[in-house]
Amino acid sequence: MINAVLVFNNNGQPRLTKFYTQLDTAVQQRLLSEIFTLVAARPPSSCNFLPLPPLLAPSSRSTSTEHNDAPSLVTYRHYATLYFIVISTSTESPLALLDLVQVYVEALDRLFENVCELDLIFNFETLHAVLAEMIVGGVVVETGLERVVEGVRAQGRVAKRPVNETRSGLSQGIWAGR
Repeated sequence: MINAVLVFNNNGQPRLTKFYTQLDTAVQQRLLSEIFTLVAARPPSSCNFLPLPPLLAPSSRSTSTEHNDAPSLVTYRHYATLYFIVISTSTESPLALLDLVQVYVEALDRLFENVCELDLIFNFETLHAVLAEMIVGGVVVETGLERVVEGVRAQGRVAKRPVNETRSGLSQGIWAGR
């Protein structure tokens, strides 16, 4: 199960926070700070998976069935100026989560036509609509890029950018890796 999807810029400012499990606001704020600190400090050559910080890690008192449902893994990907982070249970495949992040970014790129951080700031409804097409209640329901994009367009949730406006976007950083 996916417990949270987070998007940060390089300065640590959250651009999207979506929690699928209920947490106190104070715990959410501490978690956001800790997660960004952990992810941003990692060198580009390290893997994109790391254990969850102790703030949410399962306690030693829990039973084995509770342990499988507890958040335990942080999966992230760094594109251009943004970090896309997924917090999940140990039952989720880390490689599938990386694929989920890739589809999410590609869907945003198609919807915004060369997406950039400003699109995420001013059109957060579209970010949430794309996420809602892909994840429901912490469970991945769709990873087909075309179906996700069509679903969001059918909802009419895509904001239009002026035609003469140009920006450098995430798509330039997608294929370049980190």
